Amino acid sequence: MSADTKRSPSLLDASCEGFVYDLAALSPTDATAWGIPGFDGELQDFSPDYWEAIADRTREMIADVDAFDDGTDDSDDEDDFDEVDHVTAAVLRDRLCLDLDLHHHGEDLAQLNNIASPVQTIRDTLLLMPTDTPEQVDALRSRLSKVPAALAGYRESLAEAASHGHVAPVRQIDEVYSQCQDLVESPSLLEEIGLDRDAPEVDTAKQAFADMADWLSEHLATHAPHEDAVGRERYQRFSHLFVGDTVDLDEAYSWGLERLREIDAEQQAIARQLYGITDVRLAYRKLNEEPRYTLHGTDELLEWMQETADRAVADLHGTAFDIPEPVRTIEAKIDPAGTGGIFYTPPSDDFSRPGRMWWSVPAGQERFHTWQELTTVFHEGVPGHHLQIGQALVSPLNLWRRVACWNSGHGEGWALYAEQLMEELGYHEDPGTRMGLLDAQRLRAARVVLDIGVHLGKKIPEGTAVWDASYAKAFLRENTAMDEAVLRFELNRYLGWPGQAPSYALGQRLWEQTRDDAVAQGMTVAEFHSQALALGSIPMSILREQLLD
Repeated sequence: MSADTKRSPSLLDASCEGFVYDLAALSPTDATAWGIPGFDGELQDFSPDYWEAIADRTREMIADVDAFDDGTDDSDDEDDFDEVDHVTAAVLRDRLCLDLDLHHHGEDLAQLNNIASPVQTIRDTLLLMPTDTPEQVDALRSRLSKVPAALAGYRESLAEAASHGHVAPVRQIDEVYSQCQDLVESPSLLEEIGLDRDAPEVDTAKQAFADMADWLSEHLATHAPHEDAVGRERYQRFSHLFVGDTVDLDEAYSWGLERLREIDAEQQAIARQLYGITDVRLAYRKLNEEPRYTLHGTDELLEWMQETADRAVADLHGTAFDIPEPVRTIEAKIDPAGTGGIFYTPPSDDFSRPGRMWWSVPAGQERFHTWQELTTVFHEGVPGHHLQIGQALVSPLNLWRRVACWNSGHGEGWALYAEQLMEELGYHEDPGTRMGLLDAQRLRAARVVLDIGVHLGKKIPEGTAVWDASYAKAFLRENTAMDEAVLRFELNRYLGWPGQAPSYALGQRLWEQTRDDAVAQGMTVAEFHSQALALGSIPMSILREQLLD
C-alpha cells in the first residue's frame, strides 16, 4: 500500500492509540516528548510499581494483538487485518516482547548510565517544555515539584535491583553523581528553564538532585562493580533491542575491524592529497588549524548549524526527496546541560513544536571545526533524523507507529546512511569535509569493535590482552578526531549503554544491503527511500521483509 493511499483506521490502530494514551498517563515525560497535551505538569516516579505498571499495560497490548490476529480469517471481513495491520502486529510483537524480556530480567529497575536513565529523562524533558503562557509556566512548576518523589521512586528501584545483585558499574554511578551535582550548583540548568532562579520549585528540585547524589555516593556505590562488561548473554539481548535484528556478534566484530582498515586507507589518501602526508591524526590537526573550517564560540556554531540545516532542506526538497511542508522547518539549539553529546528531539505530532538538533557543548569548548561537523548536521537534520522522523509523522500510520515506536538500528542506521548519501549526492567534494565524513564513519565502525570487544571480553586486535576501559579509551582516541571532553563522555556512554552504539554502523550496513537488494529487484533509489521512510521506525528485519520480494 502506498503512503498516500487513504485508509480507515482499523481496530488494531484504535488499540494502538489507546495504548499510547495509557503510556502517556503512566509516563508523562513521554507524553511531553510525543506532544500529547495534558500531562506536562506530571512526572512518573520511576519506582518498582511504575515499571510493573508499564509491563502490565504492555502485556495487555500484546494480548490485544493476539486477539485481533486470532479473529482474522479469509472472509475479507472489515475487522480483519489488512497489510498495514500485519506490519503493525509484527512490529508490536518484536518491540514489546523485547521490552518485557528486559523487564523480566530486571533491566528497567537497574538502569543507570550517563545518557539514558531516569536522571537524564527528568533533566532533558525540562528542555522541551515551553514557558510562553501562564498555563505552561504552571505546568513546569508542577513538574518540578514532583522531582523529589520521582527520584525517591528511582532510588527504590535501584535498591530493589541491588538486592538481587544487579548494580550499574561504579563508573556510571560516578557519572550520574556528577550530573546531579551539576544540577545543584550554580550555574544550573534548573535556573535557566523559565522560572525565577530563586523559585521554591527550583530550590526543591535542586535539593532532590543533591539528595540523589548523596545516596548514589553513600549507598549504591558501595555495591557497584568495577567491571564494565555485561557479558555475552545480556549483550545479545541489548543488541537485538537496539539493532532490530539478530546480530552475529563475532562476525560484526571482525567486520568492524576490516571496515576500520578500509576507512584508514581512504583517509591516508586524503591526507596525502591535502598535505603530502599519510599521518591521519596529523592531518586532523592541520585541518583544525585552518581558519576556513574554524568557528569561535557557541553563537557562531549556532548560526552555522542553522544555516547549514536550512540549506540542506532547500537543496534536497524537490530533487533527492519530496520533503513535506511541515518538515521543512528545523531549529538548531545549544543544550545547556553541556554533557558533550549531540542529539535530535522530534517535533510534536502536530508540529506545533518543531524538530530540533541540540549541541551539548562542554564547558570550556570555544572552537568548533566545520570540516568535521558538517556531516553531523546532515545526520541530525536533513536527510537524517529530521527527515526520517518527520516523514513518519505525516504518513498515514497509527499513533503508536508515528510517535512511540523507535528502533535505533533503523533510526540511527538511517542517519548514518544519510551521511554517506550526502557524499553520493556531491556534498563532500571538498576533501576536508570528506575527511570529516570518514572520521564519522570511522568512529561508528570503531564503536562496533569497542562495544563488542569490551562487553564480551574479547582479545584486543593485537591479541595480547583482553579489552578493558583503558585500552578502549586509547583505541577510541586513535580512531576519532573528537575533542577530549566529548571523547570521555562518549566512552562512558558505550561502557554504560551496551549494544546501542554499534546499532549505528550495523544499522547503516543493513540499510545499504536492503537498498542494494531493492534496486536489484527493480526499485529506484528514490522509490526505496520513499517507501522505506513511510513505514516509520521499524525493526530492520521487518523493513527488509516489507520492501523485498
